[in-house]
Amino acid sequence: MIPNPAGGPDAADGHHPSVAQPHQDDAEGPVAEAEARAAGLSTEAAPLGRPGRPMDHRSPFFIGMAAAAGVAVTVLAVELVVVAREALVLIGLSLFIAIGLEPAVSWLARGRVPRWAAVPAVFLTLFGVIGGFLAVAIPQLVEQATALAAQVPVYLEELQDQHTALGAFNQQFGITDGLRDALGAGGAGLLTGVLGAGVLVLSAVSSTVIVLVLTAYFLADMPRLRRGMYRMVPASRRPRVILIGDEVFAKVGAYVLGLIVLCLIAGSSALVWMLFLGIPYPLLLAFLVLLLDVIPVVGTTTAGVVVTLVAMTVSLPVGLATAGFFVVYRVVEDYVLVPRIIGRAVEVPALLTVVALLLGGVLLGVVGAVVAIPVAAAVLLIVREVIVPRLDTA
Repeated sequence: MIPNPAGGPDAADGHHPSVAQPHQDDAEGPVAEAEARAAGLSTEAAPLGRPGRPMDHRSPFFIGMAAAAGVAVTVLAVELVVVAREALVLIGLSLFIAIGLEPAVSWLARGRVPRWAAVPAVFLTLFGVIGGFLAVAIPQLVEQATALAAQVPVYLEELQDQHTALGAFNQQFGITDGLRDALGAGGAGLLTGVLGAGVLVLSAVSSTVIVLVLTAYFLADMPRLRRGMYRMVPASRRPRVILIGDEVFAKVGAYVLGLIVLCLIAGSSALVWMLFLGIPYPLLLAFLVLLLDVIPVVGTTTAGVVVTLVAMTVSLPVGLATAGFFVVYRVVEDYVLVPRIIGRAVEVPALLTVVALLLGGVLLGVVGAVVAIPVAAAVLLIVREVIVPRLDTA
């Protein structure tokens, strides 16, 4: 029996001094007896008592209640996922980015930098690099985007002229027909006016702010999140889960950092190529290549098609050379850069990569395509380390 921290007169009787006062023993009845026993359970090591024996899991009542509760929880969980889908995507993306930045924070923390200082240091460094680039690039990006918008009618006329390089390319591959079908299918959504564009921009800005704030919180509390997650695992299985879980975190972190490096290489290579051949709007298009390279496999290909179309306005040989450049870069990235930068950490077969990208894109769009490969790597690791050994010994 211990004295109540709040110093109330009823602490020794098991009745909390801040609840249901005044305390009347003669009116409590059986509760007063339970309070007396509760006071005996309270010790300095366990102020709220120790857990009792678990219920008999084989009793019919427990089995029925567990089954009913399982169905109810499953239905509520599905409804929660459907209703809160957008919020869950933002939370998942924030956690994904936080795990990707965790190696840098842990590196600083191992160097005796307090974690509360390591997290802002990583964010400030990241924002400093991005802010410095944008400060230099935004004027050029705006200028080139304005010039490109002014040239769009000219490009459309050239697409209809069979005597130009763009016209011949259009006649061969039917570019205008594809654009017309796309606009016909979604034109109403694209041309909703200034209000729709403003709502879209506001939604993008608010989502970005939410992701950044959540990422900072996840990074700051990563040790506590990790500890809490592993505490939910039974003690007998906890060591094995820790080994596998930390390996998954390391794979995701290596993938995110490697993806950033690959995007920088893709954007820089495209910029040098366009400057060398005199392709218009080089900085704008290189920035587009950098952004689209975030999407594995299809990102660089899509960016290459856009840059090739712009290169066709210079001349047919320049357009064909640009198309060849992106084909060669695609091969170099797949077979040289990816294996050396992130291949050893992720180790996902090519077939599984394509399947994961398709499923991720269908389920969650661009975000799903970005996180598909590390998720596939995590699933593959769990299958190899947990499921396969059990099947081999079954």
